[in-house]
Parts: sequence; structure tokens; C-alpha cells
Amino acid sequence: MAAKSSREAPGGLTRILPVDPSRLGTFTFSRNAESELDEWGLELSDGLDASHLCKGAESLRKSDVPVAFPTETVYGLGADATRSSAVQGIYKAKQRPSDNPLIVHICSLNQLRDLLKPMEAPSSSTPRQRNDDTSQPQQTITQKADTCDPIPDIYKPLIQSFWPGPLTILLRNPENSRLAPEVTAGLPTFGARMPKSLLALALIKLANVPIAAPSANASTKPSPTTADHVFHDLNGRLDIILDGGPCEVGVESTVVDGLSNPPSILRPGGISIEQLRECPGWENVIIGYKDGSEKDSQPRAPGMKYRHYSPKATVILHEAGSLPPTIIDIQRNLGPNRSIGIIRTSTWEQKLVLPDTDQPTPSISKSKENLPPTETTTTYPTPPTSHHKPANTPIPSTTQSTTPNFKSLLQTLQPHQLPAPAQPSLLNLPPPSSAITIFTITLGSNPSHIARNLFSALRDLDLKNVDVIFVEGVGDQNEFAAAIMNRLRKAAEVRVF
Repeated sequence: MAAKSSREAPGGLTRILPVDPSRLGTFTFSRNAESELDEWGLELSDGLDASHLCKGAESLRKSDVPVAFPTETVYGLGADATRSSAVQGIYKAKQRPSDNPLIVHICSLNQLRDLLKPMEAPSSSTPRQRNDDTSQPQQTITQKADTCDPIPDIYKPLIQSFWPGPLTILLRNPENSRLAPEVTAGLPTFGARMPKSLLALALIKLANVPIAAPSANASTKPSPTTADHVFHDLNGRLDIILDGGPCEVGVESTVVDGLSNPPSILRPGGISIEQLRECPGWENVIIGYKDGSEKDSQPRAPGMKYRHYSPKATVILHEAGSLPPTIIDIQRNLGPNRSIGIIRTSTWEQKLVLPDTDQPTPSISKSKENLPPTETTTTYPTPPTSHHKPANTPIPSTTQSTTPNFKSLLQTLQPHQLPAPAQPSLLNLPPPSSAITIFTITLGSNPSHIARNLFSALRDLDLKNVDVIFVEGVGDQNEFAAAIMNRLRKAAEVRVF
């Protein structure tokens, strides 16, 4: 399948460049489990996909304007993590608070090891080159007769089990660090991860620099899982968005701190606490985050301090097991658009119930009764469609590893579907009230499907200009529940129990 042509904003501000990772070329990985993640090879093919990727890599090397690119979790907003001027471009584009640290994305363990070694201190007679001087080669790393691996042993079981993948580890930032100080936001540590995305890994390798990248959305808004989401938020603030199709996981990476005792989870994400506890040294890992904003302290990891993931509309979260909203609840929260959104998961029926007019009006936090119906409404979602590439996309030529780490990357080439767009239904209320427009999105009971499509659903309803979004929460019986509910609780203005 030939790559789609690029798209530009009016005036040529932001370009969306499609990249099909199955057409980039030949990826060569080691068959040795111990060295598989250390280094790997890439031979690019001729074609528009590789050309688009090279444009993104060149921009990362030379420009201070960040590049948006897909990972398996969400789309990232990337910049050279070693150049201050480039990293500052991330904060400017997102309008992100400067005390919120960034995660560094690497393509190999050798690249991570370089970051963990201090740079050679400049002599007093030799002026030190600034990290943001792209005209000069990067400083060399001090070569020591040291055979010790700078990667802490506590993380090695996690790396072997979950990298590449949605897991970020907290590491000590060395003195004379290669990283721009804006990456760490003044902290003595930084987070690093190896994304489970052939496109992202190839981009980092071609750029030949570690990439600092938060989610590619305007600060506080729902994270983007498609290139169009990025374009909606950041059009005019970027030059390039690399479009690799919808993301596989749909929520950000799990962030863990193995430097503390016991180790802790700083942000829930694509790897669950149960999975972590199966790894040696992590049997007693604890939860070190809150589902609300932690405003009185400097965040140790992204997503801890500020309100996140919020659409324009008011979000009302019904915790797992609570009943759906009644019409009275809805009428209390209607705004001038007289429209609402509903995100269903596993138990809510696809209908709304009119209250008995003799019943007193309950407050939303105490509404527990579905009152006798006089009329119902049902929405019928359109069939889901495939995005970006068809299911029979060829797998790239690779020297496939027999070990689990890079072999699992081939799974990321499968296309992922977005939820069907919300379809409107009209609910006619008794006089003197007028009709209400109801948009319903059903995510189903599959936890991975809910996680993958949650942000997309919030964004879809926001585009419909609904006044309020009612969301059915999920229980804690599945591996993605903690991440899903953490995002929803940070987005919600009201919670119903």
C-alpha cells in the first residue's frame, strides 16, 4: 500500500506525514536474550514512508520545534533531550508548567547507559559547548575502566519483562549530565522508557539522540491517540506530525520508582501492579500516587500534580457499581447546548429513564434510583472502520529474534480501530421542556478496548459541544482498571458513588 500524501494546515503551518512502519525497511535484532536490547540495526528502504520518517528525524536533530510521533501508548511530542532550546519548545507548544518533568525515550540500552554516565568535565581553559549548539558534535562520554552496568539491578527484571513497552523507570541523573536541565524540571532523577513501536524506535535511532516526549496534546486536555487529535490541539505550533495510525494501548506508560524502598508506582499505566509484582524485587511494590491532583508538592513524575485529561465539557464519573444518571440528573447539568454525552462500558443499559414527576429532585451525588419510564432513547453506533492501513499490511523484513522483547514489536503492526463516532438521539421531554440531544459511545467490557479508546471517546464528545459527559466507571478486576480510573478521576469534576 502506498503511503498517503501529506496533509497541511491552511497556510502550510503543520504537516501530517503518514508513516507505515511495515514499509520502513529491514530491522535486525540479536537472537541473544542478554544483548537483544543493547543495540539493533535498521536499513531503510526507498519510499515515501522512510522519507517522511527521515524528515522527522532531521527536524529532531536540527530544529527547536518539536515533532509529534506515535508510540504504543499515546502520541508523543518529541525533542532532542540534550538541547535546552529544543526541550523548551515542548513546554511552549503544550503550554506545559515548567515544573512538570519529561520522560526520555530511548531506542537501546546502550543509549540509556550513555545517559547514565557523566560527561567529561571541560578543562578550565576550554569553554564548555552548550547542549543547544547543534553546530558542534556532542561531547564524548568519559571512558572509564568500569565494567559495571550503570543501569540499577532493581530494574533489570522489569526491562527484561516489559521493554520495549509501556513502562517508565526512574533513574538518578548523573553530574555533568547530557540531558538538558528542562527535562528533569530541577529533580535529581529522570524517567526513561523504550517504546514498543517500530516507528518510534526507528525515529529515535535515525535522530541519534534521546527524545524527551510528553503526550502531544495541549496541557490538561485528553491525551491524543491519533494524528488528528494532535492536529486539533497543536495545529500551528508544530511543523511535523508523523501519522502511524491509532495507538495500541491508549493510556500512558506506568511510571515506577525502584530507587525507593519499597519500590513504588508513581503513575498507573499500561503495566499493572499485578504484573510488576511477578518480577523479582518487586513483590512488595506499593502505590505512590493519588488519583487527584497533588498540588502542594513538586511532581516526581508526569501526571502527578496537575489536573489532566479534561475535555471542555464537565465530566461526571459514576464509579463502578453506581447507577446511571436519571433524567433529573441530566436536566440539572444541562447547559446552553442542551446536549449530553454518555460513555458506557459494561453494565449500563443503552437507554435513559424519565423520572416520575411526583418524585423530588435528587442531587447528583445522591441519585441512586432509576425512576419509572415514560420514554426511552437508544443510540445505534455506526460500524467501526479501519484506520490508516488495512489488516493485510505486510510485515517488514526483519531478522526476527527468538526472545520475547523485540519479537513482540511485530504485534504493533496490526491495525487498531477507534470506537464508532457518537451518534445523536433526541429525547423529547414533557412541556415546557424542550428536547435534549444525547450522544452515546459504547466502549464495551473489554479492559484493553476501554483503555485504547477512552481518550478518543472524550475527544469525540467534546467535538459535539456537549454540555456534560457522564461516564460509567470500571471495577478493579482487570489489569487496566487502575490506569483507566486514574485518568477519569483526574478528568472528572463530579464523582458519583
